[in-house]
Amino acid sequence: MDQPKKPKVIGILGGMGPDATVDLYSEIIRQTPIKQEQDHLPVIIFSNPKVPDRTKALVADGEDPLPHLIYSAQLLEKAGADFIIIPCNTAHHYLPQLQKEVSIPILNMIGKTADFIKQRYPKEKQVGLLATTGTIKVGIYSTTFMERGLEVVHPEESTQQSLVMRAIYDIKAKKPLAPAKQRLKQAASELISKGCSLIVMGCTEVPLGLNQKDMTGTKVQLIDPKVIISREAINLALGKSLPPPK
Repeated sequence: MDQPKKPKVIGILGGMGPDATVDLYSEIIRQTPIKQEQDHLPVIIFSNPKVPDRTKALVADGEDPLPHLIYSAQLLEKAGADFIIIPCNTAHHYLPQLQKEVSIPILNMIGKTADFIKQRYPKEKQVGLLATTGTIKVGIYSTTFMERGLEVVHPEESTQQSLVMRAIYDIKAKKPLAPAKQRLKQAASELISKGCSLIVMGCTEVPLGLNQKDMTGTKVQLIDPKVIISREAINLALGKSLPPPK
């Protein structure tokens, strides 16, 4: 009798921050189709909160996070992961260099998000972005989205610093959530006023403070890359194609 095909092992390079890592793993559990406990997927998580701040490295000459990312990726590979996903948008700036240091694939969350938007919302030409200043400065999203004919709209600089970054750092520091949520709603409202009907939550802390219910009364749709990359990881692990996330 043929043995059932074993699923591939998902590696999560996390810790940036830990809550976002838990959120990603929870999303994988939620989306995995199961009939019993044993149908869940094998996942190896390395939560490394010692990775230096990516935004400070990119905009303020902070410590280089790449050696820490390489260490984490290589540890996951040695532990038996078949591929890696990273619940940190800004860290994707280092993806080309990081991929050279391991032989297993690292899925690109930004690229998968752009593909999802093109498929699900083919008429959209511009997308708002709530992300770290580091992500915005190096153009991780704008470059990838431009290749697919999508324009990325950012908040004004004052909004970016006083509302978006403050909210992100407060969520990372586990400060009271209500003020962070209000700041993110204000930033989202600014993007709506710029004509955006889609907003990508391009930092894994943003969905911890903002969700679709918060945008009740608007026509904007929030896009969570974490949900998209979770489904891509499940598909790869199972060797099949499940419907895209709703």
